[in-house]
Amino acid sequence: MAKRKKLREEIIMKERKRLKLFGLPFTFTTYTLTPKKLIINRGFFNTTEDEILLYRIVDMTVKSSFSQKVFGFGVGTLKLISSDKTDPKLDLENIKHYKLFRQSLSDQVESERLRVKFRAGEMIDRDAHYGDEMGDHIHHGDDEQLDFNPANL
Repeated sequence: MAKRKKLREEIIMKERKRLKLFGLPFTFTTYTLTPKKLIINRGFFNTTEDEILLYRIVDMTVKSSFSQKVFGFGVGTLKLISSDKTDPKLDLENIKHYKLFRQSLSDQVESERLRVKFRAGEMIDRDAHYGDEMGDHIHHGDDEQLDFNPANL
């Protein structure tokens, strides 16, 4: 008998967006961290599931405002910047264990980059630093920059 392929990925950590007032988990947004991606589920009747491959995450910032600390009983927001096309800037808002989630996410991002042999210098820059209308440049290292033009392929 053949072994069944695992349909669900291992879940490392799961958090729910909470209300700012009292930090109650009465929202329909969940953030699920797996070894390869971050999955965001939103909605109850109309649902949206979005996922970001972990190696695409470029930067993370933790923010906990005064109102989150006082009225939300210690919730915080994790701000992500990624090279994802649909959500380059993403806020994981009002999560209870935001510091632990950030640390777990950071560890998984690094392990996934090592697994796929991905270097941060290989990111495609979406900013028009050099006046390019498309703003597409491939970075190789810190100093060298090559223009990327799909028409040349």
